[in-house]
Amino acid sequence: MAVYKRSYKPYDGALTPERTRFLVLPRYAFRELFESRLLAAFLMLCALPFLVQLVLVYVANSGPTRVLLRIEAPPSDFLQLEFFLVALTIQGFLAFFLTAWVAPVLVSPDLVNGALPLYLSRPFTRVEYVLGKASVLVGLLSLITWVPVGIVFSVQAGLAGSAWLAANLRTLAAILIGALLWISVLTLLGLATSAWIRWRIVASAALFGVLFMGSAFGEAWREVLKSPWGRLTNLPYVIGIIWADLFGLNSRRSVARAMLDDRRSTDLPVWAAWLALLALCAVCTWMLNRRLRAREVVS
Repeated sequence: MAVYKRSYKPYDGALTPERTRFLVLPRYAFRELFESRLLAAFLMLCALPFLVQLVLVYVANSGPTRVLLRIEAPPSDFLQLEFFLVALTIQGFLAFFLTAWVAPVLVSPDLVNGALPLYLSRPFTRVEYVLGKASVLVGLLSLITWVPVGIVFSVQAGLAGSAWLAANLRTLAAILIGALLWISVLTLLGLATSAWIRWRIVASAALFGVLFMGSAFGEAWREVLKSPWGRLTNLPYVIGIIWADLFGLNSRRSVARAMLDDRRSTDLPVWAAWLALLALCAVCTWMLNRRLRAREVVS
């Protein structure tokens, strides 16, 4: 058929820089996610422990407030290393629930609706696609993990003085490294689950299964075979070992009691916990690599 009028023109506007081109994915993903009131309510819920921790920091450093509340214990009894480990642990569990809610809708719809070939037919690589999707989880999980705990640490450092900050720089490093490690594990696990399971409820259930069924299997292994090596499948236990080591905790009290065994001689070594997490990340990366391939659909 003859073309009588050619009114179309090629796009001649500004091009997105190649290094930041993948950020178009989280931009639209965030827009869609924040349309959910449940997500907004959950993020507000995640702020409650943060506010409580700020109040505790203020009380610990305010002499008149402690006198008014009749608290005779010194501030050091409130703000030990375990205070920040507890804060990170609480936010870490909230991060898992957020991952179970958000991750299943990141990759699965693109695969179910055949959108992946459309992405990869543009100047997009698979790595950039994964980075774009992962940045959604990394941003949200950072917002409720190392950011609030880091703010609590900064407020404490401002109230206690430079001497306290100099003596507790390892705690700040432990907060950042521990949170980023947990975020990396949750991000890869969430994306891999979303890539292989198309139904959101089933994918969320699978994530909870990895957490709770792995914990149950590890504890059953330990009780039946009297060996701690089965606990390599216990994700909270493994990350707890690494966090305790990062914080330099020699005692196993408070939150550590829930994740770690008080009998240090029967605990897994720290290197084994690191290997377990690295192996989990490697498996999730392999799953993503196998699943995220553009395929021609023939009807």
